[in-house]
Amino acid sequence: MQFKHPELLYALFFLLIPIIVHLFQFRKFQKEAFTNVSFLKEVTIQTRKSSQLKKWLTLLTRLLILAFLIIAFAQPFFSKKKTFNTTTETVIYLDNSFSMQAKGNQGDLLKRALQDIITNIPEDEKITLVTNDNTYKNTTIKAIKNEVLEIDYSSKFFSYNAALLKCKKLFKETNSIKNILFISDFQEEKSQFKPDIDSLFRIFAVKLKPVSTKNITIDSAYIAKTTGNTIELNVALKNQGDFINNLPISLFNNDQLIAKTSVAFSNDTTATFSLPLNQPINGKITINDTDLQYDNSLFFNVNNTPKINVLCINNADDSFLKRIYTTDEFNYKSTTINELDYNVLAQQNLIVLNELNSIPNTLQSVLKSFSNQGGSIIIIPSTNCAIDSYNALLQNYNTSFSGFIENKKRVTTINFSHPLYATGVFENRVSNFQYPEVNGFYNLSYNVSSSILEYDNSKPFLFQSKQAYIFTAPLNEANSNFINSPLIVPTLYNIGKFSFKIPPLYFTIGQENSFDVSVQLHQDDILSLERNDINMIPKQQYYNNKVVLTTVDEPSKSGIYTIKDKNKTIQNVSFNYNRRESNLVYQDISNIKNIKTSDSITDIFNTLKSDTKVNELWKWFVIFALAFLIIEMLLLKYFK
Repeated sequence: MQFKHPELLYALFFLLIPIIVHLFQFRKFQKEAFTNVSFLKEVTIQTRKSSQLKKWLTLLTRLLILAFLIIAFAQPFFSKKKTFNTTTETVIYLDNSFSMQAKGNQGDLLKRALQDIITNIPEDEKITLVTNDNTYKNTTIKAIKNEVLEIDYSSKFFSYNAALLKCKKLFKETNSIKNILFISDFQEEKSQFKPDIDSLFRIFAVKLKPVSTKNITIDSAYIAKTTGNTIELNVALKNQGDFINNLPISLFNNDQLIAKTSVAFSNDTTATFSLPLNQPINGKITINDTDLQYDNSLFFNVNNTPKINVLCINNADDSFLKRIYTTDEFNYKSTTINELDYNVLAQQNLIVLNELNSIPNTLQSVLKSFSNQGGSIIIIPSTNCAIDSYNALLQNYNTSFSGFIENKKRVTTINFSHPLYATGVFENRVSNFQYPEVNGFYNLSYNVSSSILEYDNSKPFLFQSKQAYIFTAPLNEANSNFINSPLIVPTLYNIGKFSFKIPPLYFTIGQENSFDVSVQLHQDDILSLERNDINMIPKQQYYNNKVVLTTVDEPSKSGIYTIKDKNKTIQNVSFNYNRRESNLVYQDISNIKNIKTSDSITDIFNTLKSDTKVNELWKWFVIFALAFLIIEMLLLKYFK
């Protein structure tokens, strides 16, 4: 038992006063003589015994009355923890990811969790509530009740370990009792949720369980092939549950239904749609699934693709470049150094220096500015080039040539992890292929770390530095057979495609997405993304002939967005939610030793209340004091 005001207990020493008064009677008695007092002596003895008993009982009741009153004013209490004069802080992490759309016994997991939070937390109790996209610091349910009821599903991903770290940083007091409460379905992640032992924090977890783990997902969409008049669009679907006999799939262009099909599958399958070529489509693919709703639709765009501008400055045969940069995807132009129009350089996306003997100072300056503005450059040296003029340009890319070596070398190493070859080029990593050869190459003064192709002595044949792709050997037939190698097409073609990042069918929200928009802007003009009542300005960087847009978590809603320059529509792009929440597999947290777990929000809040509850006892001591006061009155009145 503890006391709120223990200093008042010193008043118990005053109980000595009535004891002293009762023990020492200061009243003097006078003796009187009677003739025959034998009978009176007997009566006197009995009366004295009764009087003494009554005195001691009265003394006891009065002592108890005073003692109980003093203890009542000292305010005694019981507590499981030493919570008195100690602040208790509670931080609640509420998982509002899309997997919380799953149905529980009492409806959607998230919606039921919100109701339980409002019901079980006292309106005036200070808490901090954390979701995947918002934080309500040191507030009360009464103050944020409306905001809590409006909490919606979030596309932002928050790992449980990251959420725990964030919760720990939100506590304000040093010596407070720190409670962290996780409310989630604990969907399985790559890194398991296993918090370390930390005596400063008490961690509680409520695992919400869905009644069903079935789900059908539109996983992705991609263009399988293109014919003369049509585009073949494949839609990948995943099924987590029973065999599906007939699942309808609808394809819309804007709000118009343009195609419909059905599939039967047990696990994964693909549906195919045929779309007209060279016709812009603002597509939406939908299915009907009663489980998770967020992955029942997928948005995509087929836009009129702008052609990429490629300029080749020649001092050698460029027929191999013309065969790669065809007119259906590229605006390819070639010129000699003497006929070069410097005014057109800023309009290009890719400039190729094809075996120039020397690079004039003016061209060096323009190319430096061009690459700084986001343009790409391919540098193919000649056999007898003026090294000083080349090095004046190459120093902008942290490298230089040191001399031409006439020594036959084979190109034997491919950097498969480089973006040029990372996707769609090789089905498997090739270790033995028809190696291209060179008869001579330029040695480098500095080592490079981003080689794309290497010789058999590990020196680079092609490497990238910033926006420049640099060959260390001439590609003419007298020096190399590389232009006849199968490697030349994906290498140069992808360099051309990467010089202008055309938006794909769609982007995934939560990932870093970067793409180019071909537009000429006036000074201080900006591009915006708009959809219905959503209007946002993404991160953007303006170059001479394009704007590079970058998005990560915004936009946060899936759909088709319009890129606008003020009121002028440029093109449309689509954003979809990440499908990681679609796999309804959950982590078992019952064996985690460092946390207290439950499957009921109400139970865990009752535990928190009981752990910190203070049982005040002063009312009982007041009742005892009144009871003994009544006993004393009865003793005085009826005890004869």
